[in-house]
Amino acid sequence: MAPTTALPLTDALVVLIVDDVPDNVAPLHDALDEAGYTVLVALDGESAIRRATQALPDVVLLDAVMPGIDGFEVARRLKAQPTTAHIPIIFMTGLTDTEHLVAALDAGGADYVTKPIKPREVMARMGVHLRTARHVRQGAVEQGQARNALDAFGYATITVRERDGRLMWQTPLARDLLRRHCGTEAPATPAAVLQWLRRHLGDARELREPPRLTLESGPLRLTFRLHQCVGDEPNGEGGDWLIVMQETSDTSVFSALAAAFGLTAREAEVLYWVVKGKINRDIGDILGSSPATVKKHLERIHAKLGVETRTAAAAMAISRVQGL
Repeated sequence: MAPTTALPLTDALVVLIVDDVPDNVAPLHDALDEAGYTVLVALDGESAIRRATQALPDVVLLDAVMPGIDGFEVARRLKAQPTTAHIPIIFMTGLTDTEHLVAALDAGGADYVTKPIKPREVMARMGVHLRTARHVRQGAVEQGQARNALDAFGYATITVRERDGRLMWQTPLARDLLRRHCGTEAPATPAAVLQWLRRHLGDARELREPPRLTLESGPLRLTFRLHQCVGDEPNGEGGDWLIVMQETSDTSVFSALAAAFGLTAREAEVLYWVVKGKINRDIGDILGSSPATVKKHLERIHAKLGVETRTAAAAMAISRVQGL
């Protein structure tokens, strides 16, 4: 028997084989083990998803037809998880009809081999995808270091995949900010952020920084800045876009308004929103008060500032308080 060929390994790469028939797995397992790979095995779809999520293998060799969750569904679920989406999946299938091969690729497969499995062919196919995966993984490490540095300085970062708008990666700070400001969880990208990204992709590709997106939540603002594309997909459908976020607060402005004009904390908030152009009903919604209560606060503000209109109050506040 001719010796098998494998990708030269500087450290053991992990391969997850998924097949519901142990006899199918054994020859391939032995060949991979002999070539220096660390081999994991799962005999059903649920086990495959758990094992891939825990071990994060370098490549998955996936049987297409299995009882319960089939290989197509396993691939879709792995590609839907940010932690496993980058893992190349090679389908092992006895199905040679074009529709089944297309289904394998549509489910997220990077490649396929037909049964009966030939270990040398599998390792040759693996070599191509493992080299690509190593470059991607190294780039992810470097990007992760940069993202962690941004997190430490009060910035948060996410990456959004251009092809389908899926949120692929986020720092812990970004996860917290998106929960509080948008009520969303990965892999969902907030609708406003996705619309803003798609609207300005043309500028970004031309290396022109697009306008920033700002979402307001009371005195808090969450600002999004489109930073760069961190990788192109091989099919030309774009890559992942790195977006930097920062939260700022106008709480200090409330204190400055109160100190400048002798206002109570609630009066300072009302004046702040008057400066922002809000009407009494909107201010009441923001502060949890009725429009009549806001009107009473505004009457006291007018008296303390010595003005008669909200426009005059806003103009005086802007002239006296920085940050407005």
